[in-house]
Amino acid sequence: QVQLVESGGGLVQAGGSLRLSCAAPESTFRINGIGWYRQAPGKQREWVATIRPTGLTYHAASVRDRFTISRDNDKNTIFLQMNTLKPEDTAVYYCNLPRGTTPLNWGQGTQVTVSS
Repeated sequence: QVQLVESGGGLVQAGGSLRLSCAAPESTFRINGIGWYRQAPGKQREWVATIRPTGLTYHAASVRDRFTISRDNDKNTIFLQMNTLKPEDTAVYYCNLPRGTTPLNWGQGTQVTVSS
């Protein structure tokens, strides 16, 4: 089964920025698109954003106007640009198929830690 690979996490101060990357084969992306998710310690995994093959994007209310999902078609990479980070954004971030579809096996994710 295809497994997506996340990267780009790190430690950043509140108000800072990070850009996460998700390597996703075009054959996987073109069916329904890709979503970003996150899981904070002690909490359930939650949806963050989705990008469709059409280019339409959707963002959770908690990150709208701060996070932007995008895709580099040439590199088969999905990005999550995260600006104005807050301590509550601290989580392990994952990419996978969009909500409403059977997910692929979850990868290791990439840790994002925002210090206050």
